[in-house]
Amino acid sequence: MQRIENSEDANKISFIASIIPAFADAYKMKASNAYDYLKKYGGLNYLLEEWWALHTENIVWAVRDIYEVCRNNGGLR
Repeated sequence: MQRIENSEDANKISFIASIIPAFADAYKMKASNAYDYLKKYGGLNYLLEEWWALHTENIVWAVRDIYEVCRNNGGLR
């Protein structure tokens, strides 16, 4: 297992690891299904690119922003 040396990378991973279950809870799905949904509809790319701004928001608003990205990319949830 590789050790994460960069604190920004560690923070990014920590945020993404917490937002996926929050998204799953908000939209009543399993975390694995939420991951697949986010990957399919662009939410995961959005998370990877915009995590720094998203992590400063209330988690409810961050989840909602990610939902909107997915919806705009064809996601229906």
